[in-house]
Amino acid sequence: MSVKLYGIKNCDTIKKAKKWLEQQNIEYKFHDYRSDGIDRDLLNGFLQTQAWDLLLNKRGTTWRQQSDEIKNNIDQKSAIDLMLEHPAMIKRPVLVTPTTVLVGFKADQYRDIFSAEK
Repeated sequence: MSVKLYGIKNCDTIKKAKKWLEQQNIEYKFHDYRSDGIDRDLLNGFLQTQAWDLLLNKRGTTWRQQSDEIKNNIDQKSAIDLMLEHPAMIKRPVLVTPTTVLVGFKADQYRDIFSAEK
């Protein structure tokens, strides 16, 4: 099974997701937005199954640093542009399997996904 985990390597939630996958002996490839980059095609792939407002991390420092004008007028196009410019604004992790794209990490959700894909 092809499993990819997307995020930023020093993120605590990424570390939890990686640890969980390793404890379950699930092989995965990690894609770090900072070192491996992100492009519009990859982001649009996530958006095939995930809403842009779910993917946009509004809890982080990068979002809080944006002007009120940007925050008050956010839409899908501007959110995509922001996430491409500031990959830290993409909620982490994004887990991609052959049948699923999941944003965030919850052990129960991961367990359900991988038990269903066996």
